Amino acid sequence: MVSLSNHELPAADSHVAIEVFAGNEMEYAMASLRMFTTGRPLMNTRLTSSILAAITLGLTLVALLAAAGQDEPGRARATSAEKIKAGPAPRTADGKADFSGIWSPDRNFITDIHDALKKGEELPLQPWAEKLARERMSKDDPEASCLPAGVPRQAPYPWRIVQTGTHMFFLFEGNIHSYRQIFLDGRTHPADPDPTWYGHSVARWEGDTLLVDSVGFNEKFWFDFAGHPHTEKLHVVERYRRPDFDHLDYEITIEDAGAYTKPFTLYGHSSHQHDDDLMEYICNENNKDVEHIVGKDPRNKYLKK
Repeated sequence: MVSLSNHELPAADSHVAIEVFAGNEMEYAMASLRMFTTGRPLMNTRLTSSILAAITLGLTLVALLAAAGQDEPGRARATSAEKIKAGPAPRTADGKADFSGIWSPDRNFITDIHDALKKGEELPLQPWAEKLARERMSKDDPEASCLPAGVPRQAPYPWRIVQTGTHMFFLFEGNIHSYRQIFLDGRTHPADPDPTWYGHSVARWEGDTLLVDSVGFNEKFWFDFAGHPHTEKLHVVERYRRPDFDHLDYEITIEDAGAYTKPFTLYGHSSHQHDDDLMEYICNENNKDVEHIVGKDPRNKYLKK
């Protein structure tokens, strides 16, 4: 018998080329492909389905490898890791840490902010807020209907930070191509802010850490795909740091006496993307995909209780 990955074949005659592996599926796929393309018979027809699946995988991987060497139309080609090494964080002309660039989202701020807590901690939800989250279970997500994501939620697409001496802007590739503005010019919050999706944000520097203070949110967005709610009492304090060129760390403290019993802090990390542009993303309110995500999300922590 000759072992082919996890399968066994009878020994073939001298005209059949059979490779012997130790679990390498890529080699398995390519060897199977050679068997078919040379016109030589397979000695065990019971493996046809498995080999066809392996061939499909092999061809797909080969195509992806070939495409990796070509520029993708409409999007700048990413610079290889060999060309750009993680160095120190850049600085602006006045010596401040520079957060400018395109950043990847942190999945915990997309699916379930519970996973962004310190290990062992739980969200301090008030009973009504926990009941509402259970009822939502990823149904009727406003973000899926192309409404703004709010704070601290992230969409599953890159986002750009644009930084000046007086303002910082978060430009979002996904959702409705919306943006969030943060004031660095020393202003304070208005006495009675008009509730909005991204609130009113002011910031100040604490060394190389940017502290962003935000109030004035509406109640129309969810914290995450799991449906965690908030009220207009929401107060968010974010602390951003760029420890090196390729990484952005942040701590986000949530205070909302209307929905939570005490403040809590979330921890996130984003990686710098070496593309130099965001792709155009069009989201319409008549999103036909919403019906496919309505229902219970198996990742939702409330399903496990």
